[in-house]
This record gives sequence, structure tokens and C-alpha cells, in this order.
Amino acid sequence: MEAEYLFFNRLLGRDKADLERRVVERLLALQQPDGSWPLHPGGPGDLSTTAEAYLALVVTGTGPDEPALTRARDFVLGQGGLARARVFTRIWLALFGQFPWKALPTLPVELVLLPPWAPMSTHAMASWTRLAVIPLTLLLAERPVLRIPAAAHVETLWARPPRASDLTPPRTRELVTAHNLFLGIDRTLARLERLRWRPLRRRAVARAIEWILRHQERNGQWGGIQTPLLLSPLALHAVGFALDHPTMVSAVQGTDDLLIECEGTLCCQPSVTPVRDTAWAVCALLEAGTDPAHPALVRAGEWLLAQQIFRAGDWAVARPRLEPGGWALEFANDCFPDVDDSAVVLTALGRLPAAGTPAGRRALAYGLNWVLGMQGRRGGWGAYDADNDADYLNRIPFADFGAMTDPPTEDVTGRVLALMGSSGYGTDFGRARRALEFVRRAQRPDGPWWGRWGVNFLYGTWSVLEGVAAIGEDLRAPWVRRAVEWVRAHQNADGGFGESCASYADETQAGRGESTASQTAWAVLALLAADGPHGAAVERAIDYLVRTQGPDGTWAERAFTGTAFPRHLYLRYHLHRHIFPLLALSRFRRLAAG
Repeated sequence: MEAEYLFFNRLLGRDKADLERRVVERLLALQQPDGSWPLHPGGPGDLSTTAEAYLALVVTGTGPDEPALTRARDFVLGQGGLARARVFTRIWLALFGQFPWKALPTLPVELVLLPPWAPMSTHAMASWTRLAVIPLTLLLAERPVLRIPAAAHVETLWARPPRASDLTPPRTRELVTAHNLFLGIDRTLARLERLRWRPLRRRAVARAIEWILRHQERNGQWGGIQTPLLLSPLALHAVGFALDHPTMVSAVQGTDDLLIECEGTLCCQPSVTPVRDTAWAVCALLEAGTDPAHPALVRAGEWLLAQQIFRAGDWAVARPRLEPGGWALEFANDCFPDVDDSAVVLTALGRLPAAGTPAGRRALAYGLNWVLGMQGRRGGWGAYDADNDADYLNRIPFADFGAMTDPPTEDVTGRVLALMGSSGYGTDFGRARRALEFVRRAQRPDGPWWGRWGVNFLYGTWSVLEGVAAIGEDLRAPWVRRAVEWVRAHQNADGGFGESCASYADETQAGRGESTASQTAWAVLALLAADGPHGAAVERAIDYLVRTQGPDGTWAERAFTGTAFPRHLYLRYHLHRHIFPLLALSRFRRLAAG
């Protein structure tokens, strides 16, 4: 995030020396002893992340012979060099003239002209992919390059002079595979890109520009996340938008708004999630016994009501007859409300005085209708779109991050089951039956569920068990007991629970890792939902939370327990360590007393 923020400033010619100095300090502080930068604290070094950090440091003036960069260069070379860098890293390199544009996967801007039902339509892609791909098509069409001093060049990060096989993905040995098919399509498109005759190019460029402008939010951002917020103004600038254009001015401000003081340095957040944080905080405070009429909760409820979205976003392409009524995570993101956080908001609002007002009743009715209406044909819910499960898109050469689509997941489905249960529905409700069938099919043989939006099987298993209990499923069923026993079996010797991000790449690490407050809380909540407050595992976990609480009332937690893209991007939600332990302790106290 910090490296790409520095790229953004340089590519737009922004003179922000003081900000850059502090962001550089942040980058250097995060470097590991082996010279690398990891995807999460304590994780293994990541080649692409390290290459981006190296480029960011040299383009902002750090000499390539400085010890930090020497160690970084040695790490990259030891991992195979830039030949193994992922596609997004290669795009940043190309923008600085350090990688040939022609060697990148082809994303013709004409993609934006395809109808939604077309296999390669941008609407077949996840919302986050769409937000990045559309500006990328403009950049790939324009191929801008910022010339940088020779001292900032990164040819020393190649393990050998690059060959054609280092620049493009190789074919598999088997002749007929999806990989080879899409590789052939990509190479055909690359040849067509070299033709002078492009009858649809002007129209496609205009459509892409119009889409980007239409999707900018009132705070200058796109989707509330960093990647499209950087790529969109870069793409607009490449096609001629001046820096003083209102769209560009608000975009630059939106980018700076992601900066935050962190551990004595300045870091760039990937997103800001006030709706999610507020809704979960309300749930925790209510569980702790706070009066629903407390002024803080009343204000929070009124604020959440004001954030409801009553306009159709991109989700409406797949659900054109569904009335809007969801919530997004961020301050402003009307095009992309999400099911997961909408379910939590509805759960919180349903317990506040606002629920009894005309505005509250309207919000609950429209919100519940929208969430339920986003159920997919397989019975589960995705995050931002319905039936966005074209898995073949993950096989195209561009898709090496493996998250091109937004299929239904166990954790989001569990959250909606919990909402249905709190709204009075039971297992006889058709949508609930289909959701239960979905989570049963998705369960791992040894009992847990995968976590798409939190790390990892502890998060997914908590989400499902809480939903299963709320909807009234038989908690003595063998498949439920397998999940409960899996949780118990993964308790650490100190009484806590933890799971590393490494479990996404290696499932033998599922449920294993240093204990954290938030993951211990998820395990407690899972066990409370299935078995109540009694049992040695719950008591030991509660003791762990009590023992590790700090004098200020909260818990220390450096681990990343949030997930953006499994195996590629992880998050630290700063309020996880406050909210979830409070929620777990409070629920235990209530159930034990009752």
C-alpha cells in the first residue's frame, strides 16, 4: 500500500516531500531481516511486495547501494527475480519503463462494450476486479511511461537477462487445458492490438471514461479501496485529464484520506470501514448490557440509518428487479453495498430504539429484502454480487491473484443465516433450507469452514455455527458436532486460539497459530452458539481473554486477522481486538448467568 502510494504521487508529478519521507520511513521499518517485505506481520517474504518496495524506494531517492536495498535485491534474486513477479507488480514496473508493456496480459478496452451476459464481460468479474480492470484497460491502451533516472532502474532485480519465457506465462505440457486456451486467446488479442484498424476503440475509450466518472463516489474514491483509487485517476490522466480537473482533485484528496498515523509512522490504509466497525461495536455494547437508549447507541443507530443505500448499484445487473436497501463498509460507496456488513447492520439496528420508528421500520424492511434477494442459485451469498461465480476467469493470464470473481462463501452465508434467525425465520423457510444445504456441502471433511473475509477456518467456522444456531438447526447433528470438535481440538496450550494467514496456502495449518484476542473470541462465540457457556474449552478461552487484557481495557494484537484476497492481501482491522473479545466475554457472562 505504501509503495503504491509513492508510485501514485510520482506518476502524477505530485511534490509531497514531507509525506513521502514519512511513508519511506514506514516502508523501511517494515523490512524484515532477510531483506524482504511480507504480506502480513511475521509472514514469509513476498517477492512481488519486495520488488514494489524496492522500486518505490529507488524512485523516491534511496540509493540502490544502501544496505536496505542491497538486502532486498538479494532476496528478490534468491526467489528467482522479476521473472516471478505477479501481474500487478509488472504493471507498476511498466509505468516506470521497467517492464515492456507489450509483454503484459492483454485487456483490450473494448471489453467494456461487451453485454453483461458475455463470458468475458466486466460484469462477470467481481466488483473489486471490475473497478481495477476498467482503468487498467485505458492504461494498457495508452501505455504511459514516466522516465526515471538510471540510478532508479531495477534491471539488477532480474536473475538473468529476461527472455521471452520470463516475460509471458509458459504453456502447460498438456496440450488441451484451460490455461493454454486462455493463453492462446491472450496472444491472439495481443496480435490484434498491433493492428491499426480498431473500429471500436474510440467508442470503447469513451465508454470506459464514462464508467469511471460515473462510479466515482462523493468523497473522490472508487469502491472505497486503494487499488482502483490509484488506477482510476492514473488512467484518466493518461487519456488527457488535467490535474486541476474536479474529478482529479477529488481523487487525489480521496487518496490522501487513506493515510493514517500508525506506530509512529505514516501508513496507507487499503480501505476505511466505519459502517462495519460501527455495526459490530453496537452489537458488542448491547451484548455488554449497555442500555439501547444510551446516547452513544442512539447516535450510532441514527448514523447507520443515514448510510443505507437506496440507489441501484452494479449488483442490479444480476438482480434488476430487486429493490435497493443495503449498506457498504465505507463512508461513501453507493455502487457497491455488501451483504455481509448489511446483515450485521440489520442485526444491530433491530435491537435499537430506531427500529420502532417509521424510518427504522422502513430501513429494516428494505434492508432485509435486499440481503435475502442477493441469495445465489447455489444457496449461498457472495459479498457484493449474486451468482458471480465464473471460475474460468481465474485462469486468464491477468488473474494470477486468483480472486477474479465473488462466489458465495460460507462465512457470508452464515452471517445471513444469523440475520434470518434474529428476524424470526426458522429452518422451514425456503431460503434458510437452501443456505443450510450450501454450508453442509462446503464443510471440510474434518469439520471446519473456510473463511473468505477473516483468517481463516476459525472465522468461517464461527460464522457458520452462529448462523446454524440462530436459524434453529439441530445442534446435535453429526455435521455440527464435527465442527464443534474441530474448534476444541485447535485450542492452544495457553487457552487461546490463533490461526496464521499461512493456512490459506497450506490447509495443514488450519486453526494453528499464536493465540490472538480476536480469533480466541471467534472460537468462544462458536462454542457458545453450539454448546452454551459450559465446558473446559470455553472456560480456558475466557481465562485467556481475562489474563491477556491490558490495563486500558483492551488487548494487544499485531496479527492480521482480516482477509482481502487469500494468499495475496491481508488486513488488520484495528477494532477487532476491542470489539470481538468484548462481545465474547459479554455473551459468556449473559449465558452463564441465565
